[in-house]
Amino acid sequence: MTPSLPPAAPRKIIHLDMDAFYASLEQRDDPALRGRPLAVGGTRARGVVMAASYEARQFGVRSAMPAATAARLCPELRFVPPRFEVYKEVSGQIREIMAEYTPLIEPVALDEAYLDVTDNLAGLPLASEVARQIRAKILARTQLTASAGISYNKFLAKLASDRRKPNGQYVIPPERGPAFVAGLGVGEFHGIGPATQARLHALGIFTGADLRAQPEALLRQHFGKAGGFYYAIARAEDHRPVRPDRPRKSVGTEMTFAQDLHDLPDLLAALLPVAAKVWAYCQRTGQSGRCVTLKVKYADFQQITRSRTLPAVVFDEAALLRLGQDLLTALLPLPQGVRLLGLSLSTLDGAEATAGPSGQLALF
Repeated sequence: MTPSLPPAAPRKIIHLDMDAFYASLEQRDDPALRGRPLAVGGTRARGVVMAASYEARQFGVRSAMPAATAARLCPELRFVPPRFEVYKEVSGQIREIMAEYTPLIEPVALDEAYLDVTDNLAGLPLASEVARQIRAKILARTQLTASAGISYNKFLAKLASDRRKPNGQYVIPPERGPAFVAGLGVGEFHGIGPATQARLHALGIFTGADLRAQPEALLRQHFGKAGGFYYAIARAEDHRPVRPDRPRKSVGTEMTFAQDLHDLPDLLAALLPVAAKVWAYCQRTGQSGRCVTLKVKYADFQQITRSRTLPAVVFDEAALLRLGQDLLTALLPLPQGVRLLGLSLSTLDGAEATAGPSGQLALF
């Protein structure tokens, strides 16, 4: 891919992130759940937490945590099953509010998106005011709160959105960008996970300032193409545009667990929210894929993938989940605990083009 040219003038980018979206929706719709520690997904005995309310987070409950662990941390924790149709419907309402201000919207998930408001439809000079108005409209129409990060590129906007959670916003202007990055630990950088963080630490790189001091050649030597990206973000540079309709060759997501999973029932249950997130994208775009890939990262950070290519596209979420679980079961016996599971669909195609005479998509 040809790298994007730097913009002539600083852009105005908003990263909008709903606050505990799934859990907050459950509390909105059931007054008995408000103010109580709540987990979406799993059960008290098995499964994985998909989302946790802020009341639950005070006890250390986090998404991707085994439900049994969450229940030990918070004996009063209430588990509720996910309602993906409701989540997708409300996500659409939020998207409509964003579209009142800009057509340049890049969804990241049902509860998260980047917006380029450099030239916004409201004619507002300050991106912070655009974010404030969007958040106010979301609250008025959905009774849910959102947080926002505002900056001149996507990398910094994403970092900023975490600074005033929940129900707040934070601005990183161009003159503060390099100093802001320099003061962060590399583990705080979006896109640098525990394995990469450990490799950076082994090189004596602990902060953004340490990272900025490294030659680009050294970073590329150790991290390949990603080394060039690390070199740029250490200088608070990120020229990626907000892409509202970027073509995708694949769609996928992954979940890292707070504690390694060892039991097959827990692992199979952990694929539920992963498959749901992938299928939500397929439904929004009218696309599906013929190649299903499972990604597994073990406790020692060893990573493997297993794929299956079908003669026709996957036709529903249940089929995607079943294929992912089949690929996972085929790995038994597992050599060690699992710290991450991912699922993706590739060889994307429009769903309408592959439907049979009855309109239903065939799996085999």
